[in-house]
Order: sequence, then C-alpha cells, then structure tokens
Amino acid sequence: MSEAETLPERESMDFDVVIVGAGPAGLAAAIRLKQLDPELTVVVLEKGAEVGAHILSGNVLDPSALDRLLPEWRLEETPIKAEVTDDRFYFYGPQGSIRLPNFLMPKLMGNHGNFVVSLGLVCKWMAEKAEALGVDIYPGFAASEILYDESNAVIGVATGDMGVTREGQPGPSYQRGMALMGKYVMIGEGVRGSLAKQLIKAYGLDEGREPQKFGIGLKELWEIEPSKSKPGLVQHSFGWPLDGGTGGGSFLYHLGDNQVYVGFVMHLNYKNPYLSPFDEFQRFKTHADVAKLLEGGKRIAYGARAITEGGWQSVPKLVFPGGALIGCSAGFVNVPRIKGAHNAMTSGMLAAEKAAEAIKAGRSHDRLAAYEDEWRTSPIGDDLKPVRNVKPLWSKYGTMLGIALGGLDMWTNSLFGFSFFGTQKHGKPDYACLEPADKHEKIAYPKPDGVLTFDKVSSVYLSNTNHEEDQPVHLQVKDPALQHSSEWAVYAGPSQRYCPAGVYEWVEENGAETFVINAQNCVHCKTCDIKDPNQNINWVPPQGGEGPVYQVM
Repeated sequence: MSEAETLPERESMDFDVVIVGAGPAGLAAAIRLKQLDPELTVVVLEKGAEVGAHILSGNVLDPSALDRLLPEWRLEETPIKAEVTDDRFYFYGPQGSIRLPNFLMPKLMGNHGNFVVSLGLVCKWMAEKAEALGVDIYPGFAASEILYDESNAVIGVATGDMGVTREGQPGPSYQRGMALMGKYVMIGEGVRGSLAKQLIKAYGLDEGREPQKFGIGLKELWEIEPSKSKPGLVQHSFGWPLDGGTGGGSFLYHLGDNQVYVGFVMHLNYKNPYLSPFDEFQRFKTHADVAKLLEGGKRIAYGARAITEGGWQSVPKLVFPGGALIGCSAGFVNVPRIKGAHNAMTSGMLAAEKAAEAIKAGRSHDRLAAYEDEWRTSPIGDDLKPVRNVKPLWSKYGTMLGIALGGLDMWTNSLFGFSFFGTQKHGKPDYACLEPADKHEKIAYPKPDGVLTFDKVSSVYLSNTNHEEDQPVHLQVKDPALQHSSEWAVYAGPSQRYCPAGVYEWVEENGAETFVINAQNCVHCKTCDIKDPNQNINWVPPQGGEGPVYQVM
C-alpha cells in the first residue's frame, strides 16, 4: 500500500511567499516583503521551539544591513547595545601571546561601529518587527520536504509529521504535517540545511562553482568577575592550540552584565582524524591569557554549529524554479571578519525585492533571475570579493605564511581593487581532506577539570538540547557496513571526535566494534553531514521544536 493510501491527506495553506528559517536572512526577507507590499501574505517556518532557539553565532554585528532594513532601530529599545570600544588581534603561542598592531590590519577588518550581540535575541526582536507587519511565524515546525509541480518547479514545502515512532510508524499522538504553498519559496535554513542540499543537487546549483568549505564554531557564555569585564572589547586570535597546518582561530567578546563570549573556530579541512575540535576548544581556554580572564567565573551556556567558509567562489547559483537560497543556505560568511549576519540580511532583502517585483508582474514559480544576477554587485559582493583568497591561501600555505599572504591580498584588494593571486581555488571538499589514521599519531587530550575545561555531556546539558527518543533517528547512516569498514577501520572513528555533542560512539559489543548514535544529544551543528569521509551520514530535521534551545547565543 502506498504512502498516499495509508496516511491522511495533508492540510494545505496558500501564501504569496513561504520562507524556511527564522534567522536573519528569513526575517529580513519577510520584513522587506511586507514593507514593499503590505497585502502580500508571508509565512516563516522555524524548526526551533521558538525564534532564536537554534541561532548560534559569534557575534559582532555589522549593522550596515540593519540600517537599510530598519533605519529607525537605533532610536528604539533593542538587544543591540554593546558597541565595540576596543578591537584587538593576537597571535597565541603555548607560552604567551603577541598583540598585532591594528595599523597592520586592512580597514575592512576593523570592528569599530559594530556591536557585540546575541544573534538569537536579535532574531527574536526582528520576529516581533515582522509580526507587527503581518507576517505569520510558525516556530516548532520543521520543513522536511520540497513540493514540486508537474514541471519540476518548487511550489511549496511540507512540515514533518509528528508522533512517528522509531520504527517509522504513526504512533498514538501522530499528526500529519502541513503543506505550505507559495508563489515563491525562500530557503534560509542556515548552514548545510537539508532542503538546500536537496535543491542544490536537484538543480545542479553548484555546477561551475568551487566546493563549499566549512568550519565548526564552538562557543561558551561565561559570567566573569566585574573587575575583568570590559563591555565592547572584541579580541580575535589565531595560533595555539592548533598547529601550523590546521586552520582556525578564537575570540573573546565582552558584553554587558559581566558576560563574555568565548569562542573557537576550526576549519573542517583538517587532515588528522584524531583531532577533536571540542577538545581543542577546551585546551584554548587553558592559555594563560584566557585562563586569567575566566578565573573565578562561571560557564553559563554552550553551543556549536557549522560555518560556511567558501565565500565568493563557492556560492552556488541562488535561484531555481519557484524560489531562492538566502543567508547561510547560500554561504555568505566573510571568513576573516567572522561575520555573515549582515550579508544574510542583505540577501533576504534582495531576494524579497525581486520576489515582490515578480508577484506584482503576475509571475510565480519561475526563476528570480535578477537576484542571481545582482548579488555580486550588491553589498554582499563588495564584502566577499576582497577577501576571496584568504581561506584558500591559508589552506594552501598554512597558518603563518597563509595569513600573511591573505593579509597582503586584502590590502591590495581594498586599496587598489586588484589581487596578485587572481581568484584562488579551494580544491577538495572538506570530507576528502581527512587522511587515514595510520598517517597520524593519536592525541592524548587532558581530562577536563570541571572548572575551566569540561566534558561533552555537561556541555550539551547547558545547550538545553532535547529530542523525543521514540522517533526515527534523524542522523541517517546510508551504509552501516561502510561505516565500519572505512570510518572505523581506516579513519579510527573520527565521528566520535568531530562531533561536539557526544552523539557518536564506537563501542565494543560481543567482541566487535559497534557504531552507536545518541541522537538525543544532537545540537544540530551538521558537522557529521560535512566531515564524514564517505559522506555516509545524512542529517535531516527531527520533529519540529526539538534540538537545542539557546537563550542568549
């Protein structure tokens, strides 16, 4: 019996525009649509339990896009309060640090005029703005399926069914998902979204582009001693604990209320399968400069997520019949600035403007070609093009020489509009960079002390992550035999190290190594979907409203 014969028919709702994801891109798109035409019907789906629940970012906000979207925001009560007062760059070694003079930094790297924020709280505030304009926002609903018409154009999305048992059968509380139909559908799921991944493959949107590159960002919120708090201080660093061949960096962002964001980013093109981004983050905090700051403090929150790092040359084609990719679904992060929210907002606004024009002209379900044609000459392109070689030069030449060459390239791009290097290629996708375990030595990470450094279990607890256990596992292993013969036997089980939440384990059962998935721990970072050396793990959304519930991240 077919699915259509065994499951109840979906209820359907019609809108002018359906937006997937209540992040900065999706909310900016919704607001701009209603500003352009208050009569447009706009809906935003958000898989988190509430707007902001799945938002995790640095974040030092560049307000340029917000100034264009909501120019009155500076006169209102907002969560954007801590303006940058001091901007510092450091190189860390195992025994000390060297502060780099600000005058060596290209102007585009400066943070004065920006704000240290919780992007989750900014999104909550933007959602209130959107709802005041008449946008419908549905948190707790995960879009799990793309809906097509007979011509293969996208006409809507369906939310996931609720109450499905682990065996995949309707349970006692079963509820069929809904179909939300739109003249245009905007996909703003964030990094490595499941629907965006399907659309990129279905329409060949990445043809002629460099492979997308990724990093993993790990972040903690600490309450520190009042005497050490310096609201508005922004500090970026690179070097230790990573070696010269492994890309990454770290940050300390001081908010108000004696709080500081402690963050660590590691590029996912690393080679050594014994590396653990989580444990490198914990090691970073033992550096004398960081440990001194955090001494006497208390860790309040923890989270992790993947970051797009491919930039200018890796952005896929943005449009398909019936919709567009926006925000981190497209990959607009400026890697050296560690910023993407401003570009996400700009992409949402630009896509909204083109959709509103199309609907006004009586069009629907076609390609918003003008969005694809204009983004490279928009503020997004202005931001990404000058830094396009920083990531590939770093990857090719290592930390010291790569960063020096990347800095030179940013200077020539920003001052003279040209590059000695042209546009560099990224090369292999991140999963293909991992090398077999027999080429590397095991890494003995120190045990956490529970004061400055912590384990994954206690960290996940602080993310407020929750999943119903009686549901299909949302981390799908395509070929279990391959996972054992390759991920374990060749690469020594890197999943148990690259995952920042303790989802994956290799345990011995009856004399054989068995792959265990603790799906309830998942913080939805998508690293497994990116870094598995065989692309054998597919991340899909669990039931709506599940996963982490970040409060101020």
